[in-house]
Amino acid sequence: MFYQVLKYFLLGPLLRLVFRPRIEGLEHVPEEGAAIIAGNHLSFADHFVMPAIVPRRVTFLAKAEYFTGPGLKGRLTAAFFRGVGQIPVDRSGGHASQAAIASGLAVLRKGRLLGIYPEGTRSHDGRLYKGRTGVASMAIRTGVPVIPCAMIGTFEAQPTGRRLPRAMRITIRFGAPMEFSRYAGLADERTALRAVTDEIMYAILKLSGQEYVDTYAGEAKAAAQARAHGRRGPGGGS
Repeated sequence: MFYQVLKYFLLGPLLRLVFRPRIEGLEHVPEEGAAIIAGNHLSFADHFVMPAIVPRRVTFLAKAEYFTGPGLKGRLTAAFFRGVGQIPVDRSGGHASQAAIASGLAVLRKGRLLGIYPEGTRSHDGRLYKGRTGVASMAIRTGVPVIPCAMIGTFEAQPTGRRLPRAMRITIRFGAPMEFSRYAGLADERTALRAVTDEIMYAILKLSGQEYVDTYAGEAKAAAQARAHGRRGPGGGS
């Protein structure tokens, strides 16, 4: 009920007013049955804008930090994300990655729409980064279609570090469903997982028009922060 109230009466109308989204390719999102919506991730607003315009409910795998913040703000944030049906995932890798995949598979096996950002984290500079292979694992194991999605303009509206978004028009573009039945039975093969993931990322790239970087976003972000810290450090070295 909380999800429906937010989508149709509170957050949804507000987001439409602020962003005036231009929607392209919505017919590619299936009206029923399981599917994965795989998109680029440019802004905190992405979590809400795309689900607000998709007629069906979209369940996202959200980073666990949204559910574990301290103080009143942390509790309110956690309650909000749980209320809109988001699932916390640990992004530390290893066993945590397998748990995240298991959570996504559970959503898909119920015939629902699963939203996922293959980059694993927000882009810090607006470019598209290398995809993690969890999306490929879920697509191969379930046989569900993958709908590539591009958010265009949300980085300019609310880049990392900006508390409130700017009021400006954005575009949400969906591509044709992708199916990977030719990889059936290869969900544990690294080469198959990387091939499927790269194909999905290329589809997102074509929709978004971003510059592509063949590095994981988290690693690129950490390197950028290290460089910035070095410039600010004693002696101004880099």
